[in-house]
Amino acid sequence: MRFSRLLVGLFTTAASTGIFISANACTTVLVGKNVTTDGSTMIARNEDVDTSWAKHFIVHPATDSGPTQYVSKDNHFTVNLPAKAQRYTSTPDWQQIDGQNQFGEDGINQSNVAMSGTESATTNRNAQKADPFVKTGLKETSILDVVLPYITSAKAGVQYLGHIIETQGSAENNGVIFSDNQSIWYMEIVSGHKWAAVRVPDNRYAVVPNQTMIGKLNLKDSDRYLAAPGIVNFVKKHHLKGYHNGTIDLALAFGTNDKLDQTYDRPRVWDGQRILTPSKKQAITTKRFAMFMKPDKKICIPQIQKVLSSHFNNTKYDSNGRWVGGFRPINVPTDVESHILQIRNNVPTNIAAIQWLAMASPATSAYIPFYTNINNTPDQYKIGNDQPDSKSAYWTYKMTKVLTDPYKNKFINRRVIPTQQIVAHQLTINLANSDKHAQTLTGNDLINYLTEQNQLNANYAQTEFRQLNQQLIQDATKQTSIVHHKNL
Repeated sequence: MRFSRLLVGLFTTAASTGIFISANACTTVLVGKNVTTDGSTMIARNEDVDTSWAKHFIVHPATDSGPTQYVSKDNHFTVNLPAKAQRYTSTPDWQQIDGQNQFGEDGINQSNVAMSGTESATTNRNAQKADPFVKTGLKETSILDVVLPYITSAKAGVQYLGHIIETQGSAENNGVIFSDNQSIWYMEIVSGHKWAAVRVPDNRYAVVPNQTMIGKLNLKDSDRYLAAPGIVNFVKKHHLKGYHNGTIDLALAFGTNDKLDQTYDRPRVWDGQRILTPSKKQAITTKRFAMFMKPDKKICIPQIQKVLSSHFNNTKYDSNGRWVGGFRPINVPTDVESHILQIRNNVPTNIAAIQWLAMASPATSAYIPFYTNINNTPDQYKIGNDQPDSKSAYWTYKMTKVLTDPYKNKFINRRVIPTQQIVAHQLTINLANSDKHAQTLTGNDLINYLTEQNQLNANYAQTEFRQLNQQLIQDATKQTSIVHHKNL
C-alpha cells in the first residue's frame, strides 16, 4: 500500500493484535442540504498520503466508445465497463503506472453526481476470517474511475459499486461517499464481499475518521439503508458481534474500537463535532460518538474548511502546542489535497457542481471553487511530482506549509490566515459574478467560459500565495538570533 512507509508503527501494532489495517489516512465531512446555508449538499475529505506527493486535477471527456474492460495496473483487478462514459473530474496522483491514472480520489460527473473515495478503515479479525479481502479485488487505486463515469444519482452509485464488491470482491476496507443535489450516501466496504450504506439525514452532518462508523441497519427502509444481500444472516452465522433480533450493528460486527482507535480515530470525530456543535460537551476519550449530529448553526464552506484544517486548535490537545495525549489530528503533514464537493440548488444545473480544491495542507492553502462542467483544467493543476518546482499548484501551496512549519502558529496567524481571508473573499465575489454571467450562456460557449474562469481563479490564488511565500522567506530570515555588539 502506498501509505505503508508512513504507518510502520501502526502496522506493527495491528500485527500484534490481529487487526487488518488498510491505508489509514484521511478524514471525511458530510453535510446534509437542510443544514447548509444555501441548501446545497456538501461532501468533503482530506487526502493523506505523504509529505511531498503532488496531486493533479483533470477532466475526463465523455465518450460513447470507451473501453469495455478495466484492468488495474496495480493489482490486476478486472471489471467489465459500459462503452458509454460520462464526463467527470478527478484528482489523481502525479505518478501513473504504464500510463494509467492512480488514486483518482474525488470528482463530479456530468449528471452532477459527486464521489469521494476512500475513507480507509479497519476490519476486525473475526470478520476478515469469515470473508477475507480479495487480493485482486477493487482498491482505492481504481475505485473512482470504474464507478463515477457510469452513475446518475448518489443512491445509484452505492448500488453500482455494491454490485462490483459482491461479484469481484474488495481488496480493502473503504468508506465511499456519493452525493447529488438531493441526497448524500455514505457506504462502507467492510470485508471481501460485504458492504452497507446509509443516507445522511438532510438535517444532520457527520465527521468520519478511519473507522467503521455505520451503526444499526434498518434494511426494511431502503430509502435510508442499503447493504449486500444476506449480510444479516452472514453476521449471525459467523457469530460476529452486533447481531440482535434480525438486525445488525455494522460497526460492532465488522469494525474495531480499541486503543488504536482511541488515539488515532475517535479524537477526530470529537474535534469535528466540537467545532460544528460546540453546545454538545463530550470527552475526547468517549468510547463511541454518534455518527450524525445536528449543528448549532447552519454550515457553510468556511466552516468545513475550519474542520478540515483543524489540529485541535485552541485546545490543550493542539498538535501545534502542548499536544496532550498525542491524539491524531484531522490536519496532518501528509495532507496532499483537500476537497469539498458541492452540488448547489440555488443555480441552474449546468453550473451547480463546484469542486473546491485545496492543494497540500488545507491549514495553509486556499480552496479554489472549480466548475466541473468544463473541457479542461488549469495548467498548474496538471503538473508537479514528488520534487519541488516553481510552477505547479501543489508545490506553491506546499511551500507555504514548509515555510510556516518551523514557526507553527506564529506565521500562520500573522501571514497565512490574512492571505487566506483575502483570497477567499475575492474568490467568493468571482464565483458570484461568473454564476451570473454563465446564466446568459449555453452549450460550448458556457463550457468554454467556465473553463476560463477556473483558470483565472487558479492564477489569482496562486499569485497571491507566491507573494505570501516570498514574505514568509523574508520573515524566516529574521528569526535567527544575531549576537552583535551594538558599538561595533
